[in-house]
Amino acid sequence: MKSSRLAVTGAIAATAVVVLSSPAFAHVTVQPEGSAAKGGYAVIDFKVPNERDNASTTKLEVNFPTDHPLASAMPEPMSGWDIKVTKSTLAKPIELHGKKISEAVSKITWTADGKGIQPGFFEKFPVSVGTLPEDTDELTFKAIQTYSNKEVVRWIEVEQEGQEEPENPAPVLELSAASEDGHHGASATEEASDDSADDAEKAAATTAAPADSSDTTARVLGVVGIAVGVVGVGYGVLAGRRRTSADA
Repeated sequence: MKSSRLAVTGAIAATAVVVLSSPAFAHVTVQPEGSAAKGGYAVIDFKVPNERDNASTTKLEVNFPTDHPLASAMPEPMSGWDIKVTKSTLAKPIELHGKKISEAVSKITWTADGKGIQPGFFEKFPVSVGTLPEDTDELTFKAIQTYSNKEVVRWIEVEQEGQEEPENPAPVLELSAASEDGHHGASATEEASDDSADDAEKAAATTAAPADSSDTTARVLGVVGIAVGVVGVGYGVLAGRRRTSADA
């Protein structure tokens, strides 16, 4: 009876190991480098994993949202990939920096001019976008992934609230709230300057620390050391008494 129970338990454990160790199904996703605040600019990365063992990813098409068009979308140059930006005329012009924009990027296509994304690897495709809309919490991009064996996977299904995730979900960019000071975004140079200023302030604060701070630390450590010493002596005396009693 015990052996049968052990066998069942072993089978269940083995099944659990198989389930937990099996790789999660990877999707084409989009994430910002830092934050993607409403009304601002951001650099977003489309992360594309190769899910095939016998083919490479040789092409990626990303369709940009038409319900919230982005006036500016500039892909970063990538070695090994030819990049094409497609623009379309907007049904309703949008305003950007006081100017009316009548067209926006509708699609960006990356085509490998080399080996592409090999099996067992992934690649990120960065794009600078803006300005991000202020009247929505997310943007949906529909992506099409093509493999070297001509297989095409369409990541275009929109997840519905209260339902399970679809088999081929479209990449969704979550937008964060605009900053309270009204500055929706900052360039990399401005961010670097802010970081440098913060570092300078921290260094100045460290230099200007009261001279007696080190003395205070030394005193505290001294007191702690004395307390530890007293405890050690007391423990030694008690141990000696116990040994004497035992010998008697």
